[in-house]
Amino acid sequence: MNYQHLLVAVDMTDDCHTVIQRAVELAHSCQARLSLVHVVEPMSMAFGGDVPMDLSALQQQQIDQARAQLDGFTADHAELTKDNTHLAFGQPRQEIHRLASEQGCDLIVVGSHGRHGLALLLGSTSNDVLHGAPCDVLAVHLKKA
Repeated sequence: MNYQHLLVAVDMTDDCHTVIQRAVELAHSCQARLSLVHVVEPMSMAFGGDVPMDLSALQQQQIDQARAQLDGFTADHAELTKDNTHLAFGQPRQEIHRLASEQGCDLIVVGSHGRHGLALLLGSTSNDVLHGAPCDVLAVHLKKA
């Protein structure tokens, strides 16, 4: 099967460069389009929802930093432009699935550290994306830190 449109979901860690490179190589071999997404989670989700202070300035700073990093990826990879890089806000799984559906993607590419046991139970975005995805998902194996 040749994929037509790949959506690369990145978390902005150093490992995301490996995920992007693997997706670029796959897109070239399939002659597929490539899109990139990063999802900024609401800080209130990270703190359990009940935060007794206004985090809007910190949240905006996080969004601005993510946008700057995405812009850096477009400078590093000719396949990525402002038109096919997306910054979403919300729950990663939902936003990645939504964008994949809206963009007509037939493969989502994510990084995976291969967590086991408690680390897996506490959450892994790649595992979360796999469940309920509107298309195939490729988990690029990353070395454990």
